[in-house]
Amino acid sequence: MPLIQSSYAGPPAYQYNGHLQTIVPSLTRRVQGVTYERERLTLSDGDFVDADWIDKGQRRLVVLTHGLEGDSHRQYIQGTAKLFAQHNYDVLAWNCRSCSGEMNRAFRLYNHGEIGDLGEVIGHALKTKPYQEIVLVGYSMGGNITLKYLGVHGKELPDVVKRGVAISSPTDLGSSAGLLDRASNRFYRQRFMKKLIGKLRQKDSRFPGRLDLDKMRYVKKWRDFDEFFSAPINNYRDADDFYAQASAVNYMSGIAVPALLLNAQNDPLLSTECSPAWLAETHKSIFLETPRTGGHVGFQVSRDEHTYSERRALSFVREHI
Repeated sequence: MPLIQSSYAGPPAYQYNGHLQTIVPSLTRRVQGVTYERERLTLSDGDFVDADWIDKGQRRLVVLTHGLEGDSHRQYIQGTAKLFAQHNYDVLAWNCRSCSGEMNRAFRLYNHGEIGDLGEVIGHALKTKPYQEIVLVGYSMGGNITLKYLGVHGKELPDVVKRGVAISSPTDLGSSAGLLDRASNRFYRQRFMKKLIGKLRQKDSRFPGRLDLDKMRYVKKWRDFDEFFSAPINNYRDADDFYAQASAVNYMSGIAVPALLLNAQNDPLLSTECSPAWLAETHKSIFLETPRTGGHVGFQVSRDEHTYSERRALSFVREHI
């Protein structure tokens, strides 16, 4: 499909660059009126994930997947949940392993390329209720997971999975990881690293000898962290293997349902490779929208409780019913 001309008018005037458009919503936005019911799902390997539901008794369901070190209570997930619930969708906002406030049981964590857990979440939802339509919406890492899931399963998806939306998604992990090492991105890098290192220390205490935390001294770049920790704990050979197997861009050609990728041009965490125009121009099911502004999971709009990305996700899935 041709590239989509974005209708995003831009953020409030004081958010004058990509960093402010990213940081301000993350730190200051609050979404009111979202109440979840939590359910613990036991996975096929004996581990668990926690799923937060808004059950309105609908026949349509949106499955929401959060970003790196996010959870179902992040403002972008709650905002999307609230909007879809208001428009006659049940909501399932699931938390990746270790992200619901309790460390997961298994040695492994979650990662950008783990689509099996999403598949189990969808399968559980279908056992819970005979939904007639399921749509998937993911943010950042969750968007990559969503697109990889759609691409890997292609025409073998459950029939009720109709559409997908990925927002601010690092579909090319190698190039995106390189951007985290820029001096201008030190704030994000340190926040991610602090949280992830904390989880690695918990894993080391539960599984003595399986991690070599002494290698932390050699971590100078984000790629080093992926080489020494992200790859081995998630059963990849090394950082290159992790990037190759986890990057959604390597699987998106297999997507068989309408899928929107919404990435801002001024996103400080995404490379141009994360917005594959060459693929969108030739693929009938991939829609690429790259507004000039928006930051990373930002897209705020003046005098609107919802972001452009939340409203765009809803409009896209409704357009392609």
